[in-house]
Amino acid sequence: MRLIQLFAAIVLCVFATIANASPEFWRNEWPNTDFERTTVESWREIMSGGPSKDGIPALSDPKFIAASSETRIGDREPVISFEISGQTARAYPIRYLTWHEIVNDVIGDVPVAVTFCPLCNSGMVFDRRVNGALRTFGVSGKLRNSDMVMFDRETESWWQQAVGTGIVGHHTGDTLTQLPSWMESWAEFKERHPDGLVMDEPDWRRPYGQNPYVSYDSSSRPFLYSGEVPPHDVPPLARVVRVGERAWTVQRLRDEAEVREAGLVISWASGQASALDSREINAGRDVGTIRVRDASGRDVPHDVMFAFAFHAFFPDGNWMLPN
Repeated sequence: MRLIQLFAAIVLCVFATIANASPEFWRNEWPNTDFERTTVESWREIMSGGPSKDGIPALSDPKFIAASSETRIGDREPVISFEISGQTARAYPIRYLTWHEIVNDVIGDVPVAVTFCPLCNSGMVFDRRVNGALRTFGVSGKLRNSDMVMFDRETESWWQQAVGTGIVGHHTGDTLTQLPSWMESWAEFKERHPDGLVMDEPDWRRPYGQNPYVSYDSSSRPFLYSGEVPPHDVPPLARVVRVGERAWTVQRLRDEAEVREAGLVISWASGQASALDSREINAGRDVGTIRVRDASGRDVPHDVMFAFAFHAFFPDGNWMLPN
């Protein structure tokens, strides 16, 4: 029932957005955005996701606690793990990112934006410096190809989360640097980093640990998406591992456990719950943990996104299918 209600609300948003797909309808909310500069071919590509600007509240300067003292997170729940040499490893639980989508943080001397778009399953960490200038990111409430459109508070430029690129405003054409990170289960993080840090529960009234998109990743079609379905009979909501403009299906990785191609070693291990399956995230079906490394064993920036999103943003991308 929750999924049906969500779908009905989104359908209403689609019709409203098509009618108002023009900067003229957005200028009051975005007075500092330069709509004359854009790479968007048609404003109808940009839809309202329902919430307005900052309706989904991004976080800044989050608090952390010792992993050993955290008792609220289920062992199978996914977290975004991030490590910088010389700094204590940090975990950003998806139970919080589902409701906030962006965390602005600083680790050592590196300012980062930890991002997660539930509708694309896209979770990535970016360096917040753009051409030497520090940027702070928020959630615009807009979607393009069902993916979150972020904005920076300094120039109110719009950024496409799935590719980390400016699409409207002052930073049109600029690209954020993606940093190596990955999703793994809370149990995996604790085992590898018993002295690690985990982001503390934010001071907001949200049902943390619950998934508002029940059964979404088993749907036949994504929400707020009217583009082409992926080729090669890959289901639109199938997870794929994107590295650059290449994509490996998680099903292939699950079947083979490890793939060595294109100078990469990509592995799959069981134990991580889907954040977009059951109401309680910890009870979600097992989608496994992906690690992507180069031939020297160094972690490589990547994303585990839905197949429709890869095809939408990389229409000429290379599908790394089994021989």
